[in-house]
Amino acid sequence: MPGIPEPPAGPIGVAILGSTGSVGRQALEVIAHHPDRFRVVALAAGSNTAMLAEQTARFVPDLVSLQNEEADQPDSHTPNAARGSAGLIDVATHSAADIVVVATSGHAAIVPTHHAIAAGKTIALANKETIVCAGELIIPFARERGVEIRPVDSEHSAIWQSLGRSAHSEISRLILTASGGPFRETGLREMTEVTLEQALAHPTWAMGGKITIDSATLMNKGLEVIEAHWLFDVGYDQIDVVIHPESIVHSLVEFLDGSQVAQLSLPDMRLPIQYALTYPRHADSPCHKLSLTHIGALHFAAPDELRFPALSLARQAGRAGGTYPTVLSAADEIAVEAFIAKRIRFTDIMEIVERVLDRHRGEHDLSFESIAAADHWARPIAAQEVVRLNRSP
Repeated sequence: MPGIPEPPAGPIGVAILGSTGSVGRQALEVIAHHPDRFRVVALAAGSNTAMLAEQTARFVPDLVSLQNEEADQPDSHTPNAARGSAGLIDVATHSAADIVVVATSGHAAIVPTHHAIAAGKTIALANKETIVCAGELIIPFARERGVEIRPVDSEHSAIWQSLGRSAHSEISRLILTASGGPFRETGLREMTEVTLEQALAHPTWAMGGKITIDSATLMNKGLEVIEAHWLFDVGYDQIDVVIHPESIVHSLVEFLDGSQVAQLSLPDMRLPIQYALTYPRHADSPCHKLSLTHIGALHFAAPDELRFPALSLARQAGRAGGTYPTVLSAADEIAVEAFIAKRIRFTDIMEIVERVLDRHRGEHDLSFESIAAADHWARPIAAQEVVRLNRSP
C-alpha cells in the first residue's frame, strides 16, 4: 500500500505497565493473538503477584516489576525483577522495548512515561492522568523527541483514526461519545439514593471499579475532554460530548466543510489496543465484527450537565490549566474511593471535587514536582470533605 511502511522484520518488543489490570490483560490477549508480530519484553504490575507469575510463565519477559514493594516476590521464570517506582521506569525504558503500553492507573504512570519518551519508545497510552495532569509537559516533550503517543482509550483512538491524514487546520470540532452510564435517564433526586451496586452496573463496558464509577458520573468523559485538548491540539470550545448509549460510534471528527468522520465497532477495548500496537496497519483481531443491521438503530443526545456536573468541572479545570487538572483528578480519586467504601452518596462525589477545586490556588509554572505537590495537597483536603459528608451508618 503506497505511503504506509512495511512492519519491521522480526517481532516488535512490547513492555506493559499495569499488566495485571484490565487494559494490561487485554493487551496480552492481543499479543497472544499475534505471536509472530510481538514479543513481551517487560511487565510491571501493582501487587497482584499471582497473576504476574502466570503472565511471566506464559510470556517469558526479560524483566518483571512489582510497584508494591511490600508484596511477595512472585515465582518467576525470569532472572530479572525490580521493585517500586524505579522498577516502573526500568520496564518503561527496557532496551528491547519498541512500544510501551502505559496501562498503569493513577498518577504513578506520569514519570515512567516521561522516561520512556526520553528513551525514544513509542507510547501506547491508556493512562488518563499522564495527559490530564501533565499533558502540558508530556506532549511538547514527545514532539521534541519525535516520539509517537498512540491513544488507547476507545474515544481518542476513534478520533485518531477518523483524522487520518487530514490537516489539523481542517478540523472544526471533535465529538466525544459517552454511553451515559447507568443513570443517563435517572432524575436528580433519585441519584442521591444510587447504590454502589447500581453504579457499578455499566450497561455496555466491563471495566475496573474506579473507571466504572467515573463513567457513571461522566467524570471519565470530562477527563477525556482534557486529554483530547492536549492529544489533538484543539481548543476546549472545539470539543463536544454526545451521549450515545449503544457505544458503537466511538467518537467523531467534524471538518470545516461540515462533513463528519467516525469510527464504529462493537465495544471491545482489544480493538483500540491492537491498533495502537499495529499502527499504521489494521490487522486481523480476536474481536467480534459489527453488524449495523443487527444493531438496527443508534441514538444520540446532549448530556445534562445539571445532573452530571463533572463535565463542566473538568472543562473549568482544563481551562484553568497548571495544577488544576491534577487537583480535579486526585480529588475525584479520593471521593470515588469513599463512595466505593459506602461512606458518601453518589452525588457527593462531585460536591467534594468542586469544593477541593474551589480551595486550590493553582501553580501555573508546571513541573513534575508541582504536579506531585498538588496531588499531595488535594488528597487530604478531599479526605476532609469525605469526613464532613460521611454518611456511613
